[in-house]
Amino acid sequence: MSVDGAQWKAGFAALVGRPNAGKSTLTNALVGDKVAITSSKPQTTRHTIRGIVTRPGEREQLILVDTPGLHKPRTLLGERLNDLVRETLLEVDVIGFCLPADQKIGPGDGFIAADLIELQRAKKVPVVAIATKADAVDKERMAEHLIAIDRLGDWAAIVPCSAVRGDQVEDVLTVLAEHLPPSPAPLYPEDAVTDEPQERMIAELVREAALEGVRDELPHSIAVLVEEIVPREGRPDDSPMLDVRVHVFVERDSQKAIIIGRGGSRLREVGTTARRGIEKILGQRVFLDLHVKVAKDWQRDPKQMQRLGF
Repeated sequence: MSVDGAQWKAGFAALVGRPNAGKSTLTNALVGDKVAITSSKPQTTRHTIRGIVTRPGEREQLILVDTPGLHKPRTLLGERLNDLVRETLLEVDVIGFCLPADQKIGPGDGFIAADLIELQRAKKVPVVAIATKADAVDKERMAEHLIAIDRLGDWAAIVPCSAVRGDQVEDVLTVLAEHLPPSPAPLYPEDAVTDEPQERMIAELVREAALEGVRDELPHSIAVLVEEIVPREGRPDDSPMLDVRVHVFVERDSQKAIIIGRGGSRLREVGTTARRGIEKILGQRVFLDLHVKVAKDWQRDPKQMQRLGF
């Protein structure tokens, strides 16, 4: 029991779905802060990102695990991302299955649904179907979408929402929290919003900025590593600065040229965009030193993937 004798509910919820189903945007909306990067490019998420939602009044703490999109893999990286999702699903208390309302339910959704239905039966893990991107469709299309979701499987609940507008986000949270187990206390401090290491969050902010406006084939080739974060020497005590050195890896020289841009213009834009978020995380001014390197075909090379954190 907690200090004042009242019982908490606390546990883990995984958000799953095919690529670009709105999982990361919904994670950020539920947490009320940016903990996962978002992009219009599919397969943006590459790690399981934990966002923490604490509702002291209800004595509930939900740890959201935003997963990479399940997809038909074409590379070793794709295979490992799918494995990561399936491992995650075995360790959570409830699953949110995200199905975007602006896309018709297709074979990919059916494939994921079959896995989740089996998981519900075998492991007794409840699955809540979430109709994301409600802001992108009219009421008639949403009604059709909800009927199609209902036909897809026997879900613990079906909840439509718009993470962009904030519509029914609280309803999603309430329904997921219903399935949390009792806990003597919260699992994380009540003011925590994520348990992500600073280095990974910084790397993800750089990758998010680098993803904007690039060609369709390039996003999957981008990987980012933070080399070091060190205080700038000789700065006055009342105006400190951190030097953050980051390497951006791509697979070919032609991709390197795209990221850098003419005269370095695009890389400067990436640095300016990423630096704002990095300064918020680190709480002080930052000099962001970006270098672009080629790691040939790293998505298919186990040794290079390990070096890049996969």
